[in-house]
Amino acid sequence: MAGERSGEDVVSEYLDQNPQLVQWVESLRGYFETNKQWTARREFILRNMEAFPTMEPGVPSSSLDKLLSLSMVWANHVFLGCSYPQAVMDKIKDMGEGIVVQDVPTHKTSSEIAMAKRKQRASAEADADHCTKRLKHGPSEQESRSAGQPASRTSSQKSGPPPQAPAEHQPFFNRLYKAVAWKLVSAGGFGPNLDHFEILRSCIESCKQTLTCVFVPLKDITGLPAGRTQKEGHVCEIRCQAVYMGTGYGRDESAAKAMASKEALKVFQGRKVTVKICRRRYKGKDVEDLMLLDEQPRNQGFPPALSYPFQDEQLEDGSS
Repeated sequence: MAGERSGEDVVSEYLDQNPQLVQWVESLRGYFETNKQWTARREFILRNMEAFPTMEPGVPSSSLDKLLSLSMVWANHVFLGCSYPQAVMDKIKDMGEGIVVQDVPTHKTSSEIAMAKRKQRASAEADADHCTKRLKHGPSEQESRSAGQPASRTSSQKSGPPPQAPAEHQPFFNRLYKAVAWKLVSAGGFGPNLDHFEILRSCIESCKQTLTCVFVPLKDITGLPAGRTQKEGHVCEIRCQAVYMGTGYGRDESAAKAMASKEALKVFQGRKVTVKICRRRYKGKDVEDLMLLDEQPRNQGFPPALSYPFQDEQLEDGSS
């Protein structure tokens, strides 16, 4: 099929001529893919079948796995803006030559993202400096009057994530949901034998963010789930962009991190993920935390928080 004209009409014509491929190729579609994404990736697969002569449609093989993995990498690059080592980028560019995707999403470059982060950091530092001055000197008389309360009441702000935080973080986790779904499909689906941490880390980094892991010895944790009586081992908590994703227990930090990653990936097994503000325990206090949840009902409470990115000095003083 390589070298022929591109477009959905060519794919349809090719499948009309090879009807034995229709059911097989449609079985490769991920439930998360839109029509546009699947149409493009399907064309990528059909165009490059000739490059894997040992592959037989419908027969599991390493050649089929490689082709499907490359199709996922190509789709991630086109629709999500993910980047990979240069050798991989060169390969998928050659394999995708001639495939026309209408209204391709635009993605910011690394330098543009870095510049935006520098501006955001500078703005945050300026805001923090302004807040520090206000806390030191107190609000102006006009601010006190407009607030309708004494100046001493405005110097202490409520601890916790701001109400708009879930809406601000949701777009990123929607992108991460798609990246994780594609990664799991290319890995053969969610299962116990996967490197859950590596999958989660690579997906988050492909979305231009970093994973945060916090470790605490098990003996130092209070409020453990019922039945958790042993005192040896570690607990790991995973967050991204200050949003809680999962907690894991293990005999050492590596095992705890693996379990926390597995729990975090379980959240991505539903139809969507949602960022919400929920109540949980932190250092013996009930706090509002930012959490990533699926659509499954939960009968038990959440594990106690090991870290809390939203605390203020008042909470810290009360917990010491």
